[in-house]
Amino acid sequence: MASITYRLKKGVSEWKSIYVRFKQGSKFDLEVSTGLECPKDRWSIAKKEVLSTIELNYKDVNRKLSDFKTYLKIEYENTKTNNKTAVINNQWLKFKVDLFFKPQDIAIEEKQKLFFTNFIDSFIEEAKNKKNRDGNLIKPRTIQHYNTTLNKLKNFENHYNVSLKLNEIDLEFHKKFIEYLETVERLNNNTIGGYIDVIKMICNDAKNKGLTTSYELNTNQFYSPKNKTNDIYLKEEEINTIFNHKFDADYLENASDWFIIGLRTGLRISDFLKLDKKNIEDGYIYKTTLKTDFPVIIPIHNQVAKILAKRNGLFPRKISDQKFNDYIKIIAEKAGITENVEGAKIDEVEFIENGKKKKIHRKKTGIYPKYELVSSHICRRSFATNLYGKLDTLTIMKITGHSTEKQFLSYIKVTSKEYAENLKALWEKQEFNIGNSK
Repeated sequence: MASITYRLKKGVSEWKSIYVRFKQGSKFDLEVSTGLECPKDRWSIAKKEVLSTIELNYKDVNRKLSDFKTYLKIEYENTKTNNKTAVINNQWLKFKVDLFFKPQDIAIEEKQKLFFTNFIDSFIEEAKNKKNRDGNLIKPRTIQHYNTTLNKLKNFENHYNVSLKLNEIDLEFHKKFIEYLETVERLNNNTIGGYIDVIKMICNDAKNKGLTTSYELNTNQFYSPKNKTNDIYLKEEEINTIFNHKFDADYLENASDWFIIGLRTGLRISDFLKLDKKNIEDGYIYKTTLKTDFPVIIPIHNQVAKILAKRNGLFPRKISDQKFNDYIKIIAEKAGITENVEGAKIDEVEFIENGKKKKIHRKKTGIYPKYELVSSHICRRSFATNLYGKLDTLTIMKITGHSTEKQFLSYIKVTSKEYAENLKALWEKQEFNIGNSK
């Protein structure tokens, strides 16, 4: 078994370098400087550590020496399981010392192989010019999600004063990172789960490139947290109420028309607010979606046809995403969509940190008037939910542009009570038909 010991460099100087000796029988006997120093008369030969002194932070030095022993043992064991046989010599030992005690001196290429955030930097640069299986470049929004994940990891490193290595992305990191995002960043499980998904994907990329990663990444314990969502949708009668309501302000009528168009096309806000006359042909709306680059064809709903007719075949005036989201809450309230329901919305969270009062905005679950929970995504969610069970799933997916049924079903927001009410209505209808047939 390999042994690791420390000694002071010989000489007459008042401060002496601390050397590490790494030895295993007749296989190797190596020694290099750690870069740390100690007053010549404050070193314990027996304990191989710095004695109590006011001339330096001796506790910190001793902790580093102890931590390096653990680190070096792990690095040596990794060479035995790695596919490539490592040459254990003074150069190898010097590199491990520099990596542990002076990571800032390591070359950029080596950092990318060893430090997680450095590897992610290179991964993101590669991703900008990478194509997916359909031959299209990765979307800017996806790159943005990678960058957001990287920023969270850097915040985590700064908070704990650590530099994460690729092989340290293990279950201990998983637990600590989730705890940090929950308690410090105050994020919800779905958001945290999104970051964990990206981390696992990037680690798999590193593994495919022959770099050492933790086997714990592939265990069930390295999970992505999820929340049960309480997203709402608008029922058919509620949509009809909004369509038939007369709004006294022009800006609300304009936004209401866009709202109906979103609800009756199932498009994302990034797509339906950009519709214009050239997207219409022979009673259909043709649109290649921005997010997925997926071409969809949607028949024009009679309510959308009436909106276009009153505007001489034109779509409503263009408005920003932010104004749309602000206005549709007012529209829903004025149309009487005011029942109290369970859901989640962005709210102000106030807390004390380091003795100072701070405010952030986070999604909070609770009971709210339904109009307060209305946002642009309710359009797509309502479209899918109201058609589910009335059309086959594949047909709806071709219109919404969902690539998998699992992805599509996440949009279906029919509650258990509503399913029960549907069954009750069916039985009552059957009973009525039986009674009339006698």
